[in-house]
Amino acid sequence: MKPGIHPAYGPVVFRDTASGSAFLTRSTRTSEKTIEWEDGRTYPVVDVEISSVSHPFYTGTARVMDTAGRVERFERRYGAR
Repeated sequence: MKPGIHPAYGPVVFRDTASGSAFLTRSTRTSEKTIEWEDGRTYPVVDVEISSVSHPFYTGTARVMDTAGRVERFERRYGAR
């Protein structure tokens, strides 16, 4: 790899503002805000609006649209004229 052209890759805490949960991972993303983690060290923290903890698809609260009912209702109204 070419030296000096890649961003710094290090530990960062991502905090979900919707659920309040946080997880430590490595990223090139950084922030001016910091947080003291469970291990006693201080890491930069990046606030995200939604993560796998609060996303409806991962939590099982996703709703499926009833497209078949809409099509049938449309055909009843306008189909047989």
